Amino acid sequence: MASSLQGRLPINENVLLMQKGTLMRKVRSKSWKKLRYFRLQEDGMTVWHARQAGGRDKPSFSISDVETVRGGHESELLRSLAEEFPLEQGFTIVFHGRRSNLDLVANSVEEAQIWMQGLQLLVDFVTNMDQQERLDHDWFQCGDKNQDGRMSFREVQRLLHMMNVDMEQEYAFQLFQAADMSQSDTLEGEEFIEFYKALTKRDEVQELFENFSADGQKLTLLEFVDFLQEEQKEGDHASDLALELIDRYEPSESGKLRHVLSLDGFLSYLSSKDGDIFNPSCLPVYQDMTQPLNHYYINSSHNTYLVGDQLCGQSSVEGYIRALKRGCRCVEVDIWDGPSGEPIVYHGHTLTSRILFKEVVAAVAQYAFQTSDYPVILSLEIHCSREQQEIIAQHLIEILGEQLLSSTLDGLLPTQLPSPEELRRKILVKGKKLRTLEEDLEEEEEEELESELEREQEAGLALEVQAEPETPELSPRSKDKKEKKSTPIMCPSLSALVVYMKTVSFHSFPHSREHYRFYELSSFSETKARRLIKEAGNEFVQHNAWQLSRVYPSGLRTDSSNYNPQELWNAGCQMVAMNVQTAGLEMDICDGLFRQNGGCGYVLKPDFLRDTQSSFHPERPISPFKARTLLVQVISGQQLPKVDKTKEGCIVDPLVRVEVFGIRPDTTRQETSYVENNGFNPYWGQTLCFRVLVPELALLRFVVKDYNWRSRNDFVGQYTLPWTCMQQGYRHIHLLSKDGTRLHPASIFVHLCIREGLDGDES
Repeated sequence: MASSLQGRLPINENVLLMQKGTLMRKVRSKSWKKLRYFRLQEDGMTVWHARQAGGRDKPSFSISDVETVRGGHESELLRSLAEEFPLEQGFTIVFHGRRSNLDLVANSVEEAQIWMQGLQLLVDFVTNMDQQERLDHDWFQCGDKNQDGRMSFREVQRLLHMMNVDMEQEYAFQLFQAADMSQSDTLEGEEFIEFYKALTKRDEVQELFENFSADGQKLTLLEFVDFLQEEQKEGDHASDLALELIDRYEPSESGKLRHVLSLDGFLSYLSSKDGDIFNPSCLPVYQDMTQPLNHYYINSSHNTYLVGDQLCGQSSVEGYIRALKRGCRCVEVDIWDGPSGEPIVYHGHTLTSRILFKEVVAAVAQYAFQTSDYPVILSLEIHCSREQQEIIAQHLIEILGEQLLSSTLDGLLPTQLPSPEELRRKILVKGKKLRTLEEDLEEEEEEELESELEREQEAGLALEVQAEPETPELSPRSKDKKEKKSTPIMCPSLSALVVYMKTVSFHSFPHSREHYRFYELSSFSETKARRLIKEAGNEFVQHNAWQLSRVYPSGLRTDSSNYNPQELWNAGCQMVAMNVQTAGLEMDICDGLFRQNGGCGYVLKPDFLRDTQSSFHPERPISPFKARTLLVQVISGQQLPKVDKTKEGCIVDPLVRVEVFGIRPDTTRQETSYVENNGFNPYWGQTLCFRVLVPELALLRFVVKDYNWRSRNDFVGQYTLPWTCMQQGYRHIHLLSKDGTRLHPASIFVHLCIREGLDGDES
């Protein structure tokens, strides 16, 4: 195995020098900077480190864990140490998911370049590797304990425990001997691949294959078309699709020529994106992107600068980079007066660390459109003096340049919000504004704007700047005290940058209809938004059909926990801001909704949430919404990971929980029984039935848990997707970790069937 892969490794001088090892400084903070000896292993796939050359080393990271490598000048931590270490000698390894970056400083620019270029070469190689090839290699590396490039039966037994396989020793030895073609009592290269294939044989897939195959050896074109129509619900285009799929997944050239599908080809199809539960047609941008902004759910981040909790957590530019790269289109910036006239960003009146506003803007300028071309909204919370507000406006204009939207698209007064399509690659400022858009467009001379501001100030008008309270509800007495506090005057140059996103205080829905304009928007705490949904759900729906709403987590969530965004989406709230740094159920739901439409950060709301005359009430839904019954047969699992990898002898007892999130009556969950001591290929064969009133709003979450009778079941993996993106038939669900990264090859195999109405039959 090692030799077969090493034969294809992109070996160059950099990789060879990395395999010899390099002493570098690992940097965690301004005070934590320690020398470590880093070395790329002979397999070219893992990096180990030790305290010194020749010392006891341990794994640091796998190449498959790495997303990219950045130069030292892109690291805010290394920039803060620029006087101590030249930036050209530093670099940052960025990992997938929420794992912290690894900042390293080499002893020379040449050594830094060796590692940066060598790592990026290997990352590109792994990215382009066949999934099966990567998987074979990963398991071989785990099992080959002494790293000699071959595996004894004792190592195989250890590997089986690591793979969650509880297998009789006699049967395991039979498979081992059958694969040991060289009769060397060890497995290497292709021998291990044959052993792995025998181990991963899928009896339930073979049975399904034989149900549609007349001779049990192949599926003819007509037999495969029958399968696609009857089971996969592919409809009239099944004939054309069958030819495409055979050409794509049949491994033998003769099979392709004869238009037949072998068992291997059938399994390849079922395990592919075409056989996935998520409809491939929903993966690219497939929705109408020409409707007004308020017709879309917008992927939104709360306190984006925080990578920890709300009281003592670290503020970091990395928070913005990660949020933007995962598709967030609305990020929050809390700005306060800083030293030396430079505004700073942090969570006010707490011990969270501070970062420069101009560094945040520079990061937004660089990363805003790497994942999506659709507009980014900067939600500014300004707590600055007028002097530093001028600096804020200056930084926005100078750093963002053409990306910044500073006037209406055509210079004319609009009648509705522009669309995501019209605002492609534009950055919008959301915040307080001195006057209306109409007044801005009427008066073109800035001198007139400033003179009017001076007249207003002479008249004694105090203008509030802070957009929304982040504190719990105030008592009347504390509200009075708050109102007595002086608020800074807003500067005209910053006000002028707010075009389509003017924030206003919410009083009531009738008040908004009577006094506010379509480009004005209000923010609601999660508590207030929930109360409004209960008291006036239909009015909230109608309000969100013509105006934007932003919902933010309660100020009591000091641990940066999240609330369930689904109940706010049910009322049509567009910007439901999440603490994206905190993994868990709520972020799984958020990621699940925004997984569709190219991950572009905008999802079109259902038509009944875009109608200003809508009769829909999220708490009391009535027809004409089309109710459906969903039957989910949970069939089997494949290579589920161990929960506690430190316990070699411990094997999971998996169960599957299927959860539906939507309107309140639709939100429910059911689960299978658990399978004892089998995480490798557990079989359940159980059917669960769900009745859903409003499928357009529903999301499904499939969770695998490790049964534990003594305590709560442990999380193994999950996958969440919108009902509207679900494919029927026999489908694989490829699981994600708690962090949202792929748990390849872990999956569950299911059969899904949707029926009209609420009458479900589990047969």
